[in-house]
Amino acid sequence: MNRIYLDHAATTPIHPLVAEKIAITMSNTFGNPSSIHSFGREARKVLDESRTILAKSINASFSEIVFTSGGTEADNLAIIGAAQANKHKGNHIITTKMEHHAVLHTCQYLEKEGFDVTYLSPDENGLISVDSVQEALRPETILVSIMFGNNEIGVIQPIKEIAELLSIHQAFFHTDAVQAYGTIKIDVKELNIDLLSVSAHKINGPKGIGFLYIKSGTKLNPSTFGGEQELKRRAGTESLPLIAGFAEASAIILETIEEKNKEYKQLKEVFIETLKSEQVDFYVNGSNDRSLPHIVNISFPGADVEAMLVNLDMAGISASSGSACTAGSIEPSHVLVAMYGSESERIRNSIRFSFGFGNKIEGVKEAAKETARIVRRFQK
Repeated sequence: MNRIYLDHAATTPIHPLVAEKIAITMSNTFGNPSSIHSFGREARKVLDESRTILAKSINASFSEIVFTSGGTEADNLAIIGAAQANKHKGNHIITTKMEHHAVLHTCQYLEKEGFDVTYLSPDENGLISVDSVQEALRPETILVSIMFGNNEIGVIQPIKEIAELLSIHQAFFHTDAVQAYGTIKIDVKELNIDLLSVSAHKINGPKGIGFLYIKSGTKLNPSTFGGEQELKRRAGTESLPLIAGFAEASAIILETIEEKNKEYKQLKEVFIETLKSEQVDFYVNGSNDRSLPHIVNISFPGADVEAMLVNLDMAGISASSGSACTAGSIEPSHVLVAMYGSESERIRNSIRFSFGFGNKIEGVKEAAKETARIVRRFQK
C-alpha cells in the first residue's frame, strides 16, 4: 500500500539536511553557551548564528527572539507574560473563539486569575472583522491575541489592519503564527506586531523548539526562573542541536518560500479539482480566497468524520479532523462550531487535508480519488 501523508498542518517530516545539522551539532558542539571557555564560546557562536537567521526570517532584531520549547510555550509566555506585566494598566484581553487551544486554555487560566477575556466570533468564512475588534476594545484592554493563519481551516486574518487599529491603543498585539510561518512571508516591522509565536516542527524542523518574537519595549514577565538565559525571559540551558536544526529548517524553507507557496496552492487545487471530477458532494470550509496555501478543510455531506478518518487511514491516506492536539477526541472542532454553530452538520463531516514536503501531484490525485471512493459509500 502506498502511504500518502496529507497532515502537514499537524506536523511535518524532518528535512534530511536539518537532521544532519542536528546530528553534527549534537556530536561536535556540546558546550554550554553560557560558559566562557572555548567549548562554551563555540556553542555561543552556533546559538548567536541561529538566532540571527531566525530573526532575519521575520525582519526582527537579534535581541527580539526568545527560544522556547515550541509554539505552545511561546503562546503561554506571550499571553501570561504580557498580562502579568501590564495588569496595572487594566485586566481586559481580547482573543477569538477559533484560536489554538494553546491560546484558549491560557486565556481561560487568566480568567481564573481575575482577568476579563472577550472571545470574538468569526463569520461563516472564518474571518474576524476589524470592526469586531474595535467594538470589543476598552480603555483597560491590555492584550489582543489573534491567530495569523488558522491551523484547521487555513484562513488568514487581517493582521495588518488589526495592528493599525491597535497602534493608537495601549494594548499589545500577539499573533500565533505557528501555522503561517514558512508558508507566507511575515515582516513584523511592516505588520507592527508586538508578539509572535513560531514552532519548528511545522517547517520540517525538529519538535521541541520554537521562538517568541518580543518587540523591543514590550513589557513581559518571564514564566521560568533559575538563570539569565534568553535575555532573562526564559531560564534554562538552551537546546543547541534543536536550535541549530530550527535555523537550518528556516533557512531552507524561506529560500524557496515563493516557489513552495505556488507548489502547495497547486496541490490544493489539484485535490479539489479531482474531487469535482469524481462527482462527490463537498464544500470547502472557510475562505479559500484568503487561506494558507497548504491547508484545505472539506465538508462531505452524509459522511462521518471518525469513520472517514479510519477508512482513509486504511487506504494509506493520513489526514485529520482538525487540530492535532485534540486528535482522538470525540469533541467537534471548536473552530467549525465557532463558524457554523453547534448544530451544523459540517462539524461532524469535515476533514482537513494539508500539503507539504514530499507531496507530489500524482500522489495528491491518487489520494483525492481514494477519498472520493470512500465518500461515495457514505453518500449513496
